[in-house]
Amino acid sequence: MTDKVPPAAIRSARASPGADEPMLVLTGMSGAGRSTMANVLEDLGWFVVDNLPPQMLPQLLELHEEYLDRTPDPLIRRVAAVVDVRSHGVFADFEQIVAELGSVGHRPSVVFLDATDEALVRRFESVRRPHPLQADGRLLDGIQRERLLLGELRSEADVILDTSGLNVHQLAAKAMSLFAGDGAAQVRLAVMSFGFKYGVPLDADFVLDLRFLPNPFWVPELRPLTGRDAVVSEFVLAQPGATEFVDDVVRLLGPVLNGFVRENRRYVTMALGCTGGKHRSVAIAEQLAVRLADGRVDTFLVHRDLGRE
Repeated sequence: MTDKVPPAAIRSARASPGADEPMLVLTGMSGAGRSTMANVLEDLGWFVVDNLPPQMLPQLLELHEEYLDRTPDPLIRRVAAVVDVRSHGVFADFEQIVAELGSVGHRPSVVFLDATDEALVRRFESVRRPHPLQADGRLLDGIQRERLLLGELRSEADVILDTSGLNVHQLAAKAMSLFAGDGAAQVRLAVMSFGFKYGVPLDADFVLDLRFLPNPFWVPELRPLTGRDAVVSEFVLAQPGATEFVDDVVRLLGPVLNGFVRENRRYVTMALGCTGGKHRSVAIAEQLAVRLADGRVDTFLVHRDLGRE
């Protein structure tokens, strides 16, 4: 990777999102990994527009600024556009448009993805698709035409990322290191309670059985309550093995979640089941969601079967 200058967009991605953040433009050689990079940005909360004609960059920036002005707490604070030779003739205006945006203080930061001819040929052959500039020639002809067309743009990019030796997962991890920042969550963990009598969740990566704990259902004063009520939570956690179970799950998942970060696995679901999904699984899920949340793991609760009884 080559950083020509400290890119404003990457500084913004690592800081707290703000309304004055510039636009990020992803461009570069076809087959160099733009789609992978765009997917990572979307996972990080960026609004990504693919295959945008360069002439529409000012309109996209204007729309985004209008959105920020009228929305007190916008979900989409950062915008990225994928601009490349799929735009064909209109791509020729890209550098001029970026310069014009810069003259009025809104120059987007440009990330250029590159790879060797050998790597690009191998990737195109693996997916059995023609190069967008190949026409009636060879695959290598299209790559060389594109490289010639993008030569000056490459020299003006803020960040040049060589992906030749990277597989999809390694490129995604590289993108995460560029745009996530040290404090951003890299894994979203769904902590789900459920009732076995309603079936095991189909999307669960881990299933843990809480039926080894006494069931509050058989305590008359607890029966109408749920695991979200303090008295039920205290009852469940006071049972032999309950706190040890929570401690062991936290300890066990530590290296697993670290591995998911390294492998760029962004979404994980841990399901905790009891008989009806009302008391034990809910109480333990509430505890684990708090214990497992840290700077790299963003947990959220799903009580699938709560209220079904």
